[in-house]
Amino acid sequence: MKVLLIDDHPLILSALKAVIQGFGDDLEVVGVGSAAAARATLQTDAEFDLVLLDLMLGDANGFDLLGELRNTYPALPVVVVSASDRSSDVIRSIDMGAMGFVPKRASNETLFEALRLVMSGGIYVPPMTLGIDSGAPPGPAPAEVDTTPSYLRMVGQEAAQEGFQTAAPSLASLGLTPRQTDVLALLLQGKPNKLIARDLNLSVETVKDHVAAVLRTLGVNSRTQAVLAVSQMTQQGAGGLGGWRRPGR
Repeated sequence: MKVLLIDDHPLILSALKAVIQGFGDDLEVVGVGSAAAARATLQTDAEFDLVLLDLMLGDANGFDLLGELRNTYPALPVVVVSASDRSSDVIRSIDMGAMGFVPKRASNETLFEALRLVMSGGIYVPPMTLGIDSGAPPGPAPAEVDTTPSYLRMVGQEAAQEGFQTAAPSLASLGLTPRQTDVLALLLQGKPNKLIARDLNLSVETVKDHVAAVLRTLGVNSRTQAVLAVSQMTQQGAGGLGGWRRPGR
């Protein structure tokens, strides 16, 4: 398995490369320090299985490069690894087609589980505290301390404000039809309705109806919210994931 790391901080790039290589003997890790170097590397050898992308690059906006990678290499999963704490960056990354968002402050174990989930076809976002009321949140029990990082609470608050589902049932309990499940799988890959229609040999109008039904079943209002909802469900049941594999293979 080949992994491309894109980060313009040499120390972070070196440390992240060492961590990824430690996940398995079959991993080949290439690190580059700029968007230009990433483009050149992929033009020379496009046979990478995964890209880890920092949003703060010296020669390019990370979101611009994310969009470029998704357009040029649509089958290549990209995971954002960022120092950003902003919930808007998490949501925007997923909305633009990233298969995951891992804060740089995350532990090695979290990074490993995130990458394993992505390579098993899932989407990883930081664990979110949903079910946030509009009023003041209850205080912790006397013997407990709320250790939830502020950026996770921010994501939860923004999700709640946008009408995001406050409970995460299992995917199996949703009762989707087989065709709705197919549509959801392609929706999670970031494919627009036209490509979903082509892949499933359906009309665009039929796909629109299926997408609306999926969003309604999930209790969300947008594709991004659907990705976040399904990500939570997948992470809750991630204990039985298999080995590394590229989505779609």
